[in-house]
Amino acid sequence: MRVVGVDPGTRSFDVIGLEDGKIKLDLSFSSEVVAEEPERIVKAIEEFNADLIIGPSGYGLPLKHITELTDRDRFEMTLVREDEMREIPVLIGLQRMVSEMAEKGMNVWFIPGVIHLPTVPEFRKYNKVDMGTADKMAITVLAIYDQAKRLGMEYGDVSFALLEVGFGYNYAGAVSEGKIVDGIGGTIFPGPAYVNSGALDGELAYLLGEIKKWHLFWGGATVIAAGEILPPEEFAKRLDEEPFRKAWEAMKDGFLKAMAGELAVIEKPKEIILSGRLMRIDELRKDVKDLFEEHFDLPVVRQRGLGGKAKEAAQGSAIIADGLAGGEFKELMEHVEIRKSRGSVLEYVRFPLSL
Repeated sequence: MRVVGVDPGTRSFDVIGLEDGKIKLDLSFSSEVVAEEPERIVKAIEEFNADLIIGPSGYGLPLKHITELTDRDRFEMTLVREDEMREIPVLIGLQRMVSEMAEKGMNVWFIPGVIHLPTVPEFRKYNKVDMGTADKMAITVLAIYDQAKRLGMEYGDVSFALLEVGFGYNYAGAVSEGKIVDGIGGTIFPGPAYVNSGALDGELAYLLGEIKKWHLFWGGATVIAAGEILPPEEFAKRLDEEPFRKAWEAMKDGFLKAMAGELAVIEKPKEIILSGRLMRIDELRKDVKDLFEEHFDLPVVRQRGLGGKAKEAAQGSAIIADGLAGGEFKELMEHVEIRKSRGSVLEYVRFPLSL
């Protein structure tokens, strides 16, 4: 059995192909390729001849086949007004990808975000949208597999808090008894990400006058330190400079608050798992590990996943694809209740929206 999982990240688009649960395809495309040549990615996926594909799901949908997608579904996956879409070429590329896969009759499914999962109590969802996009949900599923395998336990015994520090956004998730019970997505995170500002002060939002989508791709640590988006590796090398040190301290402060919040809703967490692009930088990961070990009496480990160069979200999506197709990860797929996902990413908002 062959399956494919993808991760439409802020900086790169990653593709993982599994054959009988083993990595056989491992590709990474720059965001420029997504914007300018999305057909290249579709071709690479098509040539793998997968039985089932998890497509780029954005904010997520209750589990849905590509033939069932509506215009409303496409909007909810990106949450970009039509008049702003042209300002974000990568999103246009993603829409073109989905259209081309539909035209080719590919067996593509779209997966939920954290807010769609029945394992997350409804009272945690009110007036939230971003509790973790579909790719963050997939990362968490991968971490469930990771802990179960590494510690030799059943999925029902898995329990941890996860911190994912990506290029664009942060995410913290809570898993109890092998089920996702909470998530803090990038746009409600209590501190800056690398590119994104994190939770936006309501008074600041008011004074900005009109929030545009590009505002969600700005204001993070790299902007605080340098006024521009630098490679994370350069940022890490300049931590001895005061602006960079302060920006990194702001990020760590957010990590600490998010982790404290997620650990509070887990009855018996076994460990904290670190994931994401910035956590591949040894100096940054060690700093966060030391911070968490100082404040929380838990082991702090790096997410291992399946190996390969593609990011954790693509690996998690591939695991979900395999489980959906009845493969090696079927039991995991059923345990996390993705098939029971429901609702809309906007369902719990109690404000009038301008869509």
